[in-house]
Amino acid sequence: MNPNREPIELKVNVQPGEVRGLLIWIALIALVFGALSQVIFVREDEYLVIRSWTGVVQRVQTEAGPTFKIPLLQTAQTLPKHRMVYDSNPADVLTADQKPIIVDHYTVWQITDPLLFVQNTQTTVRAEQRIDAAVYSTVRGVLGKLRFGEIISEGESARGNLNAQVTQLVNESLANYGITVHDVRLKRTDLPEQNMESVYNRMKSERSKIAQDYLSQGDEQAANIRARTDKEATLIVSEARRQAAEIEAEGEAEAARIYNEAYGADPEFYAFYRTLESYRTTLNGKPTIVIPVDSPYARLLMGE
Repeated sequence: MNPNREPIELKVNVQPGEVRGLLIWIALIALVFGALSQVIFVREDEYLVIRSWTGVVQRVQTEAGPTFKIPLLQTAQTLPKHRMVYDSNPADVLTADQKPIIVDHYTVWQITDPLLFVQNTQTTVRAEQRIDAAVYSTVRGVLGKLRFGEIISEGESARGNLNAQVTQLVNESLANYGITVHDVRLKRTDLPEQNMESVYNRMKSERSKIAQDYLSQGDEQAANIRARTDKEATLIVSEARRQAAEIEAEGEAEAARIYNEAYGADPEFYAFYRTLESYRTTLNGKPTIVIPVDSPYARLLMGE
């Protein structure tokens, strides 16, 4: 490079009209991009709330699709359409029989009127605070009218109706907030730690008493059954003996009749047979007897 060489000067001739046109194009491009940046696409699972710069709700977009807002003059807020679950913290409740219990529950809720919602609640955080207060107040009021045994019952008539009743009352208390509560479900109803042991001991005592009552009733029924069975057995045996005696008497009478008919046909044979029978009885065991030789009883013995 030659240090003595003179610098070259570049001269661009720009007309004022060309500069003004370029600025207009730049402004138009910025305006287009600014307008496109204000286009909002609403999804299927959300609402869109358009507010003025002062916070007044101007319109609510409930259908999915594109919409727009005026820059600097309007703001946009999205709200969920789908059902949400709010899990509350365990709370202390006093039952009708003055027993403190810990109740843990959750709430399934949904925004069903977005305009009413933003006018009275504005955000889901505030909505959950209102839900928590309404559910706790309702649960405390409902459980405060029930005894502890009715609350912990496993039957549908106790726990199932209780959930439905609480859900209905909570919906009535939140009617002006654009919220629908679909379900309030009691997850857990426990006693405080300091009361559990005494309650469990009392429950065990009550169950032992009920078991003893059942055993006593069983023993009583068993004794009644045994007494009734013994009576029936005695009657059956007595009837059987009576029938046996009647049959035996009839048999003896029939035998005597047959004997009489048989012996009446030959009296001498009958006398001979009776004499032999008396010998069998008298001489059994080879006894010593003394009778006259010419006695009729001794004739057969003598072979006469």
